[in-house]
Order: sequence, then C-alpha cells, then structure tokens
Amino acid sequence: MSNIVVVGAGQAGSSLVAKLRNLGHDGAITLIGEEPVPPYQRPPLSKKYLLGEIDLERLYLRPESFYADNDITLLTSHTAVSLDRAGKQVIVNDRAIPYDQLALTTGSVPRALPAAIGGTLGGVHTVRTLADVDAMAPAFVEGGRVLIVGGGYIGLEAAAVAALRGMKVTLIEMAERILQRVAAPETSDYFRALHRGHGVDIREHIGLQHLNGDGDVTGATLSDGSEIQVDLVIVGIGITPATALADLAGLELANGIRVDARGRTSDASIWSAGDCASFPYKGNRIRLESVQNAIDQAECVAENMLGAEKDYVPLPWFWSDQYDTKLQIAGLNTGYDRIVTRGGGDAVSFWYFRGDTLLAVDAMNDARAYMVGKRLIEMGKSPDPARIADTDADLKPLLRG
Repeated sequence: MSNIVVVGAGQAGSSLVAKLRNLGHDGAITLIGEEPVPPYQRPPLSKKYLLGEIDLERLYLRPESFYADNDITLLTSHTAVSLDRAGKQVIVNDRAIPYDQLALTTGSVPRALPAAIGGTLGGVHTVRTLADVDAMAPAFVEGGRVLIVGGGYIGLEAAAVAALRGMKVTLIEMAERILQRVAAPETSDYFRALHRGHGVDIREHIGLQHLNGDGDVTGATLSDGSEIQVDLVIVGIGITPATALADLAGLELANGIRVDARGRTSDASIWSAGDCASFPYKGNRIRLESVQNAIDQAECVAENMLGAEKDYVPLPWFWSDQYDTKLQIAGLNTGYDRIVTRGGGDAVSFWYFRGDTLLAVDAMNDARAYMVGKRLIEMGKSPDPARIADTDADLKPLLRG
C-alpha cells in the first residue's frame, strides 16, 4: 500500500484524489489546501457567484462529505511550507506528513500591481479565490465606478459582470488590442463590439501610470495622461504558476514545475498536474491554464501513480461566458497564419489554420461549429477552408469524410 499526499486542493487536486479512489487505491490519501473550504469551482466565482445567482455550497466540486466517505483526509487551512525529499515528508504548519508518493497541484497565482503604483491600496483586487470575490462583492453596486486593468478573458468577464450590475466600467489594455496574446484580431473585434454595446469604455494601447488615493483607491492616472475616478479596481494581468514549494525543494522548473509526459517531476516520487505543471507537447513544452486540463492531467497522473505508465496527450478546449455570449475554443492557435470566418453577427466562428492544417476554432454562440471543429482537431483532420466559409454547407459530414 502506498501513502499518497496531494498538495493543492483545487480542481486538479480534487480530481486526482477522486480518481485514485475510483481506480481502487486502498492506501492513505491526504489532500492539503490553504483555503478554509473544500475544493470548489473557480470559473463561476467572477460570474454567477459574484452576481448572487449561486451559493457557496453549489460551488463545491464534490459534497463536503465526499472526502470522509471515501477515506480521504482533507486538510483545509493548511499550508505546505517545505518538502523533505530525503525523508519523504511534507512540512505543513507545525507538523510533518509522510508520503510514499507526492503530487503537487498547487495551481497558479494572479499577477498583482506593484505597490509603488498603488497596487496595495484598499479597493484593488485580483480575481482568483473565494476570498478575493467575497472581498470585492460589496463594491459591485449600481452606479459604482470600476477600472479593469487587463483585456484578457479574466478582465473581460469581470467587465461583463460589472456592466450587468449597472456599474460604470472602464477597461484598459496595454497591448494594441484586447485578447492580443490569446486570440486573432477577429475575436478581439467581436468582443470589443460586444462590450462597447453594453456601455463598457474599452481603451486599448493604454497602460496604468498609477492609482491614486489615501488608504483606499479613488482614481487612476493612465499612460496617456488622462485621469479617471474609480471606486474599485480589478486586476486581470495574467497568472503565474505556483512553484515556490517546488523551487524550495530543488525540483526542476521550466515555466512551471517541469514534468515528463507522464506527469513525473525530476524527483521520481513526486508528480505534478494542472496550472502549475509544464509538460512536453508536440516537440515543445507547454503549460495549459484551463479547468479541462486540470481534470484530465490530474486523472492521468493518478493512473500513473498507480503504475499505468501512460503519456498525457491533451485535447485542449476552453470557454468564456460574457453577457449572453458563450465562447467555446477548441485546440491551440499557436503558429496560425490564416483565419477562416464562418457565419456572422452574434453567432460566428473563426477557424485558425497554419497552411492547410486546422489548429483551433473560436466559436461564439455556435455550438455546432465548436463541436465539429473540436472533433476534427482530435481526429487530425483539416477541412477545406472554402467548405468552412460556406454557411450553406453542413459541417457535420466533415466528420465522416
């Protein structure tokens, strides 16, 4: 019997321990989390939870009783401060927890604004944890003035919720366009128009010079010299893998905790999965920040901890909900040189090609395009771009061709 300890009680950690029991592991399992609540869903935090449409218990990934019922020791409000690799122990709070195998599912941490430009003023928030959202919720009131720093999906989702609350929303993005790092100009254009249609003031190629206020934020000076008054600032400028514990223990890092194709770190007894792990993929090393990757990679690691010797081959997909628009993304668009557009208006999809090879699809309110695109990518098939662009052509036969 193997004693397994998992550090990090998010989506990956919860999925990993559940999979271990499902596969029949009958040794001890301990799941360690810093937050005072059981593992919960993060995507609804800044949307339905912030809007008051779902309560805390509905956020839980599994009922609180699941862990005891499955003989999983869940340690909430516990921080792993170091690893004793030679003695195979995790040092947690004031005690040591022994392991035969250890998994690090420590996730990621949001980038914060420097204190020198006002990042530590009251009313300045990041969106990552339940505590983050609970802290900002009282300021989400009709007529409130909010500045969103960052035009990625986190920033845009926060802007949508604030606009639905009747707030005055200003969003700034240092790059030339919103979503520049992750999406084609066509997708940026779609969401820019969507947000402006809901009254959001989007300012691109504009950075933050500094936040103003004495104790609490009251305003902001932007890089173009303009000043705005604000009651609340939400920072969505990206996340970084949570690697401090791994680094302290001397594990190899590479834009995250470096693992092999099976999820094993540079220490044969230690594994990693989720946002914090970088892994080999098609000749490169990548790190995926998504719920689906956290689940799939964690479950693969659980199998390998029990001896499966199975490579993790991701099938990337993502989503974002903004107003009444559902964006679904299949594949990875890295290296694309051509965009093919299908449809128009509210329901449209953008298909990323490199040469004749289909890489990815962004589908807005078009579940069929997303489903077909996802399956084609999984099957390694690349359709005729002219067929994609023809809105009169049915896509489903492409899956049989």
